[in-house]
Amino acid sequence: MVTLAPARAFITMQEHVSTERLQEALSAAGTYSIEMAGHQHPDMHDHTSGSHEPNQPPVHQHHETLIGSANRGNNGEIYECPMHCEGDKTYNKPGNCPVCGMDLVKRPSLKKAVKYTCPMHPEVVRDQRGACPICGMDLVPMGDVGTEEEDQSYDRLLGKFKIAALFTIPIFIISMSEMISGNPLFKVMDLRYWNWVQFALSLPVVFYATWMFFERAWRSVITWNLNMFTLIGLGAGIAWLFSIIALLFPGIFPDQFKTHSGTVYVYFEAATVILTLVLLGQLLEARAHGRTNTAIKELLKLAPNQATKIVGEKEMTVTIDDIQKGDLLRVKPGEKIPVDGSIKLGEVAIDESMISGEPIPVDKKPGDKVSSGTINGNKTFSMVAEKVGTETLLSQIIEMVNSASRSKAPIQKLADRISGYFVPVVVFISIATFIIWAIYGPEPSYVYGFVNAIAVLIIACPCALGLATPMSVMVGVGKGAKSGVLIKNAESLEKMNAIDIVVIDKTGTVTEGKPSVEKVVSTSSDVPEYDILQKIISLNSSSEHPLAQATLRYGEEKHIKILPITRFEAITGKGVIGVLAKENLSLGNQKLMEHVNANIDSGLAEQVSAEQKQGKTVSYLAVGNTAVGFVVISDKIKGSSKEAIHKLQREGLQVLMFTGDNADTAKAVSETLNLDGFKAQMLPQDKLEEIRRLQALGKKVAMAGDGINDAPALSQSDIGIAMGTGTDVAIESAAITLVKGDLNGIAKARLLSHKVMGNIKGNLFFALGYNILGIPIAAGVLYPFFGILLSPMIAALAMSFSSVSVILNSLRLRSAKLD
Repeated sequence: MVTLAPARAFITMQEHVSTERLQEALSAAGTYSIEMAGHQHPDMHDHTSGSHEPNQPPVHQHHETLIGSANRGNNGEIYECPMHCEGDKTYNKPGNCPVCGMDLVKRPSLKKAVKYTCPMHPEVVRDQRGACPICGMDLVPMGDVGTEEEDQSYDRLLGKFKIAALFTIPIFIISMSEMISGNPLFKVMDLRYWNWVQFALSLPVVFYATWMFFERAWRSVITWNLNMFTLIGLGAGIAWLFSIIALLFPGIFPDQFKTHSGTVYVYFEAATVILTLVLLGQLLEARAHGRTNTAIKELLKLAPNQATKIVGEKEMTVTIDDIQKGDLLRVKPGEKIPVDGSIKLGEVAIDESMISGEPIPVDKKPGDKVSSGTINGNKTFSMVAEKVGTETLLSQIIEMVNSASRSKAPIQKLADRISGYFVPVVVFISIATFIIWAIYGPEPSYVYGFVNAIAVLIIACPCALGLATPMSVMVGVGKGAKSGVLIKNAESLEKMNAIDIVVIDKTGTVTEGKPSVEKVVSTSSDVPEYDILQKIISLNSSSEHPLAQATLRYGEEKHIKILPITRFEAITGKGVIGVLAKENLSLGNQKLMEHVNANIDSGLAEQVSAEQKQGKTVSYLAVGNTAVGFVVISDKIKGSSKEAIHKLQREGLQVLMFTGDNADTAKAVSETLNLDGFKAQMLPQDKLEEIRRLQALGKKVAMAGDGINDAPALSQSDIGIAMGTGTDVAIESAAITLVKGDLNGIAKARLLSHKVMGNIKGNLFFALGYNILGIPIAAGVLYPFFGILLSPMIAALAMSFSSVSVILNSLRLRSAKLD
């Protein structure tokens, strides 16, 4: 006998098997415990010692033995005494050992190994966290990992950012207070002492909160993969080291580099502010990358954790992992189908929208295939498991999403590409400046050389260059959000600018995504449409079928009164019948009309056939033995779809439709919208492969969809665009989400992409313009002619002006028009 709560199996032996031998066999199969019935400690759940206790009777023939699976704690954890006072006895919650009183300890458990990859260079895969050896970015977890693992990097950076901000803000206040007339801080103590305060406050920022940037800068130098971190580490590091030298040895500096109080200008503020702002950027990156696996998690939620297994005459609840091929399962109304298989007994309607994307349930009969994650209608059926675990269609969709999201090589950021050339040039100029001044400069020539070399590095510090892309993206993303276009990252905006083809799904993307009544038709003027509709909704008022619910919604809009129906019966795969005021009513398809021997006029049959050729669902209404009318149900095209598609085509984009619906429906929709082409009856993997085929031809493809079945294609496409009215899986798999589910959002996203990319180029001009003009001046080219030297303080000021220019230019995007 087996019980599920608690999870136990009672075994009666016909031939004696020793407890030790039985425990050994069970241990090989999993974590189980054996005990004599009625003798288990209430907290004990596994690994009871195989030896008999003195007062415990041996196992005799026909004696009942209890086998229980390991009943772990709430988090799947088990606890044991570190002294093993009770042998292998364990507990399902923490506490104290009842024998020695020591705290129980958690037994170590094996966890799935987590791999880490670089978001910019997916070819980099490591077993541990760290920085990418190519670009220096934080490695992020791969695949399906727990929320705790995903948030670990974000939490770590958040803690460091709080510390950095806590110490940087006072440094900034002290530094900026020098510009205030009658500085109140100087009434407390002299500037030289405030410089020491700045030094002390900078230590936690440099050596703890942002030390990783210097490590990355060093790694970029020794591997010669120069990037933004090279400039950040070099500029901020030199500024900080210069400040230390100025603090300790002010006498070695020329007078023109000193304040009126005799101290040398220090740049603790410039160094710490730069580092803290960069850390903020890293924090936001971590939050974004921490959500990269959300689509996988949403897909995993679709699969039920348990199933009802039929064993003999009994039913038992088992986990999905315990289902084997050939098992007989029972699926009740409203439940998700646990694994792939075929129906053994029962006729039902299955909601397969997660696979096909189509809203109308599919009628199934014995022998028909059913898929994991799809939803049973209103009847119980039994099925035979045929594909389990990773073989199921849902598992394959999950794997496709994961694989596609990792298969794309992300673009190298424009700023990093510039840095690759900019860094060695700046370093060369700085070194050359020191050498030239040391050889030809006035005494103290080495000090002049050192100060000017530092000025070159400070004015070249990539504060504005680092802001150029993220500022435009931040403002652009905000502008998009206000216009109903949610954009995940800068990469999406850049790629949207180069799209050649837009692929759209049908249901929920072009259409409203739910069945609705298009019209009700009467065969005779003697029978008004009002009467036909009233009979239809009265008959459907007792039905739970989605098509019936569509007619009821239509009846509510028309304020139709529902009349009482008797002897109602739903006939699976055909329709419904009932009696209204002594009239026998039948509502359904051609098979139902044949079933009730209803006569269908040839003209009526032609009208129905014409509607069906357009992919619409038609149900006849028969009164007695005569068909008197029909109702047409379809998935209505959104009012904005046609205009949006024509707008994209005018921009030179090719618009194609991929749908899981039948060819007739797809053709009708395509002709109505004047699409450039369509493909019908496509499964998730078909859409994915077709996207890959187009990309292999050199096309840049944007895919717009709203369903679970679209998720793999959304991930594979160059730009995935999800309808905000669709599923969470589609939204998480996409780079852009249209909040209103309106295709006009694609045109808005493309226009926004043009404007943001132009703004980024403008920012790079401002960022590099100051550097290009300032570096020669900082190097001292004007000194021989005008006696002008650029103090590091002026260099820092110029660097700040460049940042202000970038910010102001980015803010112009707020007033951009996207219509």
